[in-house]
Amino acid sequence: MSQEPPEKMMFQLTLRRRGISDQSVLRAMDEVPREAFVTEADRGQAYRDSALGIACGQTISQPFVVAYMTEQLHLRKHHKVLEIGTGSGYQAAVLSRLCGHVFTIERYRTLADGARTLLEKLGYYNVEVMFGDGFDIPAGAGDFDRIIVTAAMEQIPDSLLARLEPGGILIAPVGPHHGTQTLVRVTKTDTGFERKNLVDVRFVPALPGVAREL
Repeated sequence: MSQEPPEKMMFQLTLRRRGISDQSVLRAMDEVPREAFVTEADRGQAYRDSALGIACGQTISQPFVVAYMTEQLHLRKHHKVLEIGTGSGYQAAVLSRLCGHVFTIERYRTLADGARTLLEKLGYYNVEVMFGDGFDIPAGAGDFDRIIVTAAMEQIPDSLLARLEPGGILIAPVGPHHGTQTLVRVTKTDTGFERKNLVDVRFVPALPGVAREL
């Protein structure tokens, strides 16, 4: 019987101590090999509770933020989820353990191609990676039970809220691009949208269009 390395055990303990209590989320965080989604130079730091740099000047969020945002989505196995900002694919991999299908969109071709290859290699077959504009989701993608934005938006576009199914939940960091944002959860109700501010966070900016390079 192989024993987990100490840093992996501390990783789970840290998540619990910081208030993550959903057992399915904790299980998903345990199952997804975070070290596969960071740069080779950072593999020894993969299970520290901190954000790490990846290609194209982007970041992989700290484990607590990934777990917290995932927990706030209240995912079910039949859900169809939209993620804006694929990055290296780590958040999508965690989501894929908890829902039916993940459609994730990334504006950097290098990141989209790398994440697609890695997710397929690791067997996350219910994730579809698209290179494109997170502010312009293709109509053919349909509507979603859950939407998660992993980059800072100055405001949530109405066009994005319109893609939520009834009872759907969107979670996004909202605020100035270069400063502190607030993680916001929006629930689509029978009478409109119910908004709740959660915690302060810092994310890289969500920008319209696709990146010209990389």
